[in-house]
Amino acid sequence: MLVTGFPAEAFGTNCYVVAAGPGEQCLIVDPGIGVLDRLDEVLAEHRLHPAAVLLTHGHLDHTFSVAPVCGARGVTAYVHPADREMLADPAKGLSVDLTQLFGGRLQYTEPDDVAELTDGAVLSIAGIEIIVDHAPGHTGGSVLFRVPGVCFSGDVLFKGSIGRTDLPGGDTATMMASLRDKILPLDDELVVLPGHGPQTTIGQERASNPYLRDLTAAPGRGF
Repeated sequence: MLVTGFPAEAFGTNCYVVAAGPGEQCLIVDPGIGVLDRLDEVLAEHRLHPAAVLLTHGHLDHTFSVAPVCGARGVTAYVHPADREMLADPAKGLSVDLTQLFGGRLQYTEPDDVAELTDGAVLSIAGIEIIVDHAPGHTGGSVLFRVPGVCFSGDVLFKGSIGRTDLPGGDTATMMASLRDKILPLDDELVVLPGHGPQTTIGQERASNPYLRDLTAAPGRGF
């Protein structure tokens, strides 16, 4: 499997591209702000053809380029229904300060084709099986995407930290439940590719992430 990624121009949001191999169809995870040129380069380098866009949650720094990416290629965007309204109005997921930073209500439209995700769903796209785990707390619609050996954790889990819970839709108790029930049962060897910052593994985070230390895992769920 081919997995590559790069940071967006704003907020250091990681955009990922996943494919069964070079020259195949691919998945694009979290196309954020200013990613279009770099994304085109990655697609051309590996001769990839986008089949879908997967959104770990609805925050603007993860979704900004979803409409142009989907529209240019006629592909579907997948998002959890709890975060779908942010595709049409990103301000609903921002603090007052961040909304003002972007100049009030943002001119933004959701993609023409949006599919809603459900907890435990197994998607088969571009020759890849993707398991969806609803893991709210950072936002109401945050999800993990798991493919064999890799978990795209969005802003649920970072190397040494977790996502903030003080924005609209965030909740600390819900986040801790998601970490306990969705993160801790995963295999130690599973590589975690987060929404911001460097990659890690479940084992590394279990051993060293201060937010996981006092949690007791639910029964294991494998890769």
